[in-house]
Amino acid sequence: MNSAQSTKHHPAVSDNILLDTGARDPAFEEIYPRLPGFKLGVTHSWTRGQPFDFYRQMREEAPVMWSQIKKPSSGFWSVVRYDDVKQVELNPQIFSSQRGSINMSVLRNDKGRAERLMYAAYNSLINLDADLHRDLRTQQAAFFFPTYIETLKERIGRKIDELLDNMERQGPVVDFAKLFSIELPMFTLCEMLGVDEEDRADIIKWMHYLELAPQFITHPIRMLLAEPSFPFKFEKILHDMFSYGERVMADRIQNPREDLLTTIANATLGEKPLSQSYLDGSWLLIIFAGNDTTRNSLSGTIRLLTEFPEQRQMVLDDPSLIERMSHEALRMVSPVMHMRRTAMEDTEVAGQRIAKDEKVVMWYGAANRDPSVFPNPDQFDMMRDNVDKHLAFGHGVHRCLGNRVAQLQLKMAYERILERFPNIHWTGKQKIEPIILVHAISSLQVNLYGKDGKRPVMVAAS
Repeated sequence: MNSAQSTKHHPAVSDNILLDTGARDPAFEEIYPRLPGFKLGVTHSWTRGQPFDFYRQMREEAPVMWSQIKKPSSGFWSVVRYDDVKQVELNPQIFSSQRGSINMSVLRNDKGRAERLMYAAYNSLINLDADLHRDLRTQQAAFFFPTYIETLKERIGRKIDELLDNMERQGPVVDFAKLFSIELPMFTLCEMLGVDEEDRADIIKWMHYLELAPQFITHPIRMLLAEPSFPFKFEKILHDMFSYGERVMADRIQNPREDLLTTIANATLGEKPLSQSYLDGSWLLIIFAGNDTTRNSLSGTIRLLTEFPEQRQMVLDDPSLIERMSHEALRMVSPVMHMRRTAMEDTEVAGQRIAKDEKVVMWYGAANRDPSVFPNPDQFDMMRDNVDKHLAFGHGVHRCLGNRVAQLQLKMAYERILERFPNIHWTGKQKIEPIILVHAISSLQVNLYGKDGKRPVMVAAS
């Protein structure tokens, strides 16, 4: 891949990214079987949620398993045990984020489809290794420290109340994902980035299209049938989004503010300013990464409180348990389902030899239910002694930069939701998008007042 990068900017990662060869089989002999039953590399497999039974079978019989994926993509190794996932996360010099990106496949893009979007994805913090990663991360870190996060509290609190008021007006049965989960993280991220009020509706619209982009690129026909206007809108959406980014970055260089967009616009790598690809990648990653975990965790937790009523009762009796509940829900939901790394040399995981340049995919939902670490893993149990040892935010150098921001939003949201709607009940209706990266709950129907609940009537005091 080459993009027109001038020498005054830091060279782009995408210039020498590893492209898939289309390999069907691994270089070394497989010591574990390829289990049938669930196609990990097929987007539509994921619309019924995560395959926890299949994960269990993999942990027991094939902890490092080879999967084929539709040509021209190369097959990949799956890692599912807690300790093995940690081994991959903790050795970034062997398991690179940069060599082949975190995407499950990197294909030649001869048609130039969504090219700028691909460059932005490859040239962003989450896809960088070693010094580059540390350098960029350090420059953005101040916005993720407790001192700054403290300043967000009041604004987040007001927004939560406003969203709950709106749900109450529309209740008793509402779509919690649409009216709450999607709205709260977008608000918080826009506040941190410094996105002006009048631009926020656009950002929400762009994110919807970006989430569907991988499906469009891999299954254009299926996407056309589902949303016929998508391809025509998509190019325009990308154009609008990148023009917005360029305009805002240029403005923040001329007129800096106290916000994250200013930090990104003025960031450097190796003392050189960032090229447009890195700038594009930086602000889009924050919106994307910050949005998904919080959003899907919120919806997933409401679902869990309905499925485990005795745990809900414990929190209602003692709200100080909300932080523990939040961690346990993150473990159970595992909103980010996988990340990919690329082997920089021949190596080994759980006895399985892995060749240089082969893809290694870590399944967090499987690791987070490893019974050797979390006994009785399918039970929602906020009193576990290692409740915060889940890998929902990743581990090691790439541990999610925004995890504190996410945890603040989750804690405040659960406190206020349970105070106002202690009996909020998932009706069983939900929609999960065909996305492999995140457990994307796009719709979750709830009754605010409990199963078949009615709106409470205000009784005038006599």
